[in-house]
Amino acid sequence: MSLPSKWITHIENWQRSGLKQADFCQKQGINYNTFSARLCDYRKQQDQSRPALIPVQVHGLSEASDKAIVLKHSNGHQLDLPSTISAAWLAELLTCLG
Repeated sequence: MSLPSKWITHIENWQRSGLKQADFCQKQGINYNTFSARLCDYRKQQDQSRPALIPVQVHGLSEASDKAIVLKHSNGHQLDLPSTISAAWLAELLTCLG
């Protein structure tokens, strides 16, 4: 089920507002429980639209390299890890984040 654009607009306006959900709903005359339910639907919809795999770029690292491994998210967050990190630990991290 696709969320109506009216609710997407409300949710995006709330996110930009910096207000608590209850305060935003009161100012907009929106039922808080309905807003919360639509927000839950919105988040589920967002989760389903995310790719299961993400593109990875390897930039000339060798086994003996002392450079860090850098994981970058499309929203600008970045995680720097030492190149000595175990592949098993990194795989577990990515599974948890996935």
